[in-house]
Amino acid sequence: MLPRSSFLLRSLLLPPSSVMAFAISRAAATFSLERSPATFSISRRSFNLSPTRRTARFAVPSSSKSSLFGRRFHALCREDGRRLSKPMRVVSGWNKEYRKMRRRPGKSKAKQLELSVSICIEEELPDDPEISSIAELLRLNVPMAMKLAFDRITDSNYKTRDTSIRDLGGFDSVELSVLLCNDEFIRKLNKEWRDEDHTTDVLSMSEHIPELNLPVLMLGDIVISIETAARQAEERGHTLIDEIRILMVHGLLHLLGFDHEISENAEEEMEEEEEFVLKSLGWKGKGLIHSAYDAETNANLHMENSNGSLLKDKKKEGILRFYKPKFKYIFCDMDGTLLNSKSQVSLTNARALKEASSRGLKIVIATGKARPAAITVLQMVDLAGKDGIISEHSPGVFLQGLLVYGINGREIFKRNLDPIVCREAGHYSLEHKVPLVAFCQDRCLTLFNHPLVDTLHTVYHEPKAEIMPSVEHLVTAADIQKLIFFDTAEGIATNLRPYWSEATKDHASVVQAVPDMLEIVPFGTSKGSGVKLLLDHLGVSSKEIMAIGDGENDMEMLELASLGVALSNGSDKTKAVADVIGVSNDEDGVADAIYRYAF
Repeated sequence: MLPRSSFLLRSLLLPPSSVMAFAISRAAATFSLERSPATFSISRRSFNLSPTRRTARFAVPSSSKSSLFGRRFHALCREDGRRLSKPMRVVSGWNKEYRKMRRRPGKSKAKQLELSVSICIEEELPDDPEISSIAELLRLNVPMAMKLAFDRITDSNYKTRDTSIRDLGGFDSVELSVLLCNDEFIRKLNKEWRDEDHTTDVLSMSEHIPELNLPVLMLGDIVISIETAARQAEERGHTLIDEIRILMVHGLLHLLGFDHEISENAEEEMEEEEEFVLKSLGWKGKGLIHSAYDAETNANLHMENSNGSLLKDKKKEGILRFYKPKFKYIFCDMDGTLLNSKSQVSLTNARALKEASSRGLKIVIATGKARPAAITVLQMVDLAGKDGIISEHSPGVFLQGLLVYGINGREIFKRNLDPIVCREAGHYSLEHKVPLVAFCQDRCLTLFNHPLVDTLHTVYHEPKAEIMPSVEHLVTAADIQKLIFFDTAEGIATNLRPYWSEATKDHASVVQAVPDMLEIVPFGTSKGSGVKLLLDHLGVSSKEIMAIGDGENDMEMLELASLGVALSNGSDKTKAVADVIGVSNDEDGVADAIYRYAF
C-alpha cells in the first residue's frame, strides 16, 4: 500500500470523511452496510522512481531473489490500441513492513470489516477544482464498489478468477489506495515495471500475499491517469468522473483476481463483472473492456505521427491542466517566431498562449517591434488588453532591448542611438536611395516614400512612418533608439551589412531579425541584455524562464534562459546556441514548444 507518512505532502481541505464498514458473518460470509470506525484519506503525494527512493512503495532491487513478495501489474490496452498479449511479469520486492494488528475478540458471530481507503493525488498534478472534486467523489464511490464486489465474490462461482482472496471473514480490515496522476507519471511507471514505453489509462498493483496470513487484506494500489481518462471520456461521450469510475472498477476487479488477458473466457467473465458493478451502482458505461474493443469508440483514441510511432513527448491542447508549469516565465520573440511568414499569429499559437497563461505561466514579449505594433498584432487574436499577455500595463522588452517596461508597464530602461550614427545613416539613405526608418519609442520616421517602408506598417503593423523634410529634422525630431535599412536579402548581405559593420565600429552594432532588414542599435545593447534587466527588476532567476526565438538578435536571450528553443526556420547561428530546435513558425512552433517543454 502507499505508505501514508512517506509521501504525504499536503492534505486537501475537505469535510470529515464518512465512516463505513461491513459486518461479516464468519459462517455465511454475508455483508451488511453499517457505520463504523473506518479510515478515509485524501492527500497529495510525491513519488520518485529512482531506485534509492522507490523502496517505500515500489521497491524492486534487481539483486533480490525473494519470490514471496510480489506484485502483478495490469493494464487494459496499449496507447496504440493493440491488445496486450504479453504476460504480466511478477516483480520481487523486499524490506516490506506491515502494520501489526491484533484481532479483537468479538462478542457475537458477526464482526466488522474495516475499510481503509486512501485517495491520492500525485504531487505533479496542479491544484484543479475538478480533480479535487473527483477525489472527493471517489472517497465515497470506492467503498461502494468494494462492498458490491466483495458480495459478488462471496456469493458467486467464477471459472477464471484467481481465488487467492477467498474468505473475507478472516480479515479485520481491507486497505486500498487509488492514485490520480498524469500521463507522464503513468508512462514512467509503465516503463519501469512492465517494460512498456507508453501511457496507459489504469494500472493495478496487488499487494495481497496469502502466505503471510495477515489480519489485514492489503488489496493494493490502483493508479489512474486522469489525463488519459479525460481524453477517453471525450471520445466515448462520458464525463470525466464517469470514465474514472470505469477505470477504478477495472482496476479493483484485477486486484480481486480477475484477469482479462489470460484467455477469452476470462475476458468475457471480467467484462460481465465490470458491467454488473457499474449497472448496479447506477454508474454510466459498460466497462473498460467493452469500451476498448468497441471499434466505433476506440478508432481515434490513439494518435500516431507520420512514421507510425507514438507521440510520446508532445502534450496536446487542453491537457495542460494536468501538469504544473516547469517555468515561471516564457520570453517569446514575435517576427519569425510567434508570427508566421504572413506576419500573423495562428489560432493554434494563440490558444496555446492562452492556455499556458491560464495555468499560471507568465508570457513576456521580447521583440524588435515597438510596443504599439506588438499590441496591435496580438489584439487580432484576443491576446492584448487586461486579460491578454500584453498591454500598456504589462512587462515587455521592445526595440531589441532598447525599451524595457517593468511592473505595471512602467518604463525602466531606454537607450538611444548616437545622433552622429543617425546623421550618417540619413545621408547614406538619401545618397544611395536605400529606404531608412528611425524608431523613436512609439513613432517611426523616414526621409522619403518607398514601398518597403510601407510594408513596415501594412505587413509588420509598426506605426506608419512620418516623412521628415531633411536629415537634420529626422535626427532632432525625437530620441532615436534604432534604425532599419531595407533592401533585398542579397543586397543586405553583400553591401549594407559589410559597410555598416565597419562604419559603426564602437559607436553602434548591426543585427538582423529578418533577412531583408538591417538594424542599427546602440553599441553594447541587445534583446538579451534587456531581458536580463527585466528579470532583475522582477526578481526572477534565469533558471525560471524558457525563451523562444529564431533570429540572431535572439541568441543572447536563448543562452540566458534555462531552456532556449530556436525554431527550425531560424538562423544557423541561433540554432547552434539553443538547447532544443523546434518546428518552424509556419508549423505553430510556439504552441509546439509550449506543449512539449513548458509543462
